[in-house]
Amino acid sequence: MPRVTAAGRLARYPRRVDDRRGQREYANYSSSLVVAAWASFVCVLAAVVFVPSAPLLVPALAGPAAEDTEPVRSAAVSALTEAVVGAGVRAWVAVGAADKAAIGRMPDGPSRGSFARYGVDVPVAFASGVDPVQVDDAGEMSLSMLIAAWFRAQAGLDRLCPLIVGPQTPPEECMRIGALLGADIEATDEPVGVLVVGDGATALSARAPGGGLRESAVAVQARIDHALATADLAAVGTLTATECEVDGVGGRAAWQVAAGLCNGQDLLARSIYADAPFGVGYTVARWSPR
Repeated sequence: MPRVTAAGRLARYPRRVDDRRGQREYANYSSSLVVAAWASFVCVLAAVVFVPSAPLLVPALAGPAAEDTEPVRSAAVSALTEAVVGAGVRAWVAVGAADKAAIGRMPDGPSRGSFARYGVDVPVAFASGVDPVQVDDAGEMSLSMLIAAWFRAQAGLDRLCPLIVGPQTPPEECMRIGALLGADIEATDEPVGVLVVGDGATALSARAPGGGLRESAVAVQARIDHALATADLAAVGTLTATECEVDGVGGRAAWQVAAGLCNGQDLLARSIYADAPFGVGYTVARWSPR
């Protein structure tokens, strides 16, 4: 198979948008960020790294709680740096959910942003060498992309390309989006990593933000932790939008994109961190093709 640049393939990547009348349409989507970030790369899937989507992971935002989040923060950075050093991954895709209710793949949004709306002005960017202080005027980064960009800097990643999905995207559509990304990656031959950002259930302790401890949340979190720890793609795919919304699971759509991406792959899976320090499920895991 001939070498194909990822920029060329992702320029044809379709997204689905919902208009105000609820009609859905597909459109060819390309952004200057994708082209700029991928223009010189062709790639094969080297690693999928799962991290939480929590502002408290950023020490400046956590305050006194920074010590409590140090284990999960260190686990996430280690998982990323191991992929860079061990697999030689330079190019990364960041997969996460949009902040607002939506279905399908969303526009990429700005390439720079700040955590200012979470209490402290911590600037971030998708690429090294970009001044993150000069925040784009094209809108705010979603929380998942802010976290991805922050981890990019912490782990020394060169650049990220965003892939944002609406949090209400049905499982089958998430899997389809992941399969399309997987087809693009499979057609090329330079290592690429995928950083998947998302939180688990929010009702895992008596003081959890999701309204205290709920057995249904504990049960769904156990399924999530096991599925990500073992790369059980079928189990990831069975998570429903309804049950995840009830128990505050924010990572479902992004995880199901990853499952669609990896469908048919022979994977090695490793759970690096799985706990709920604030009553919210935080999972760090890594999937690697054999």
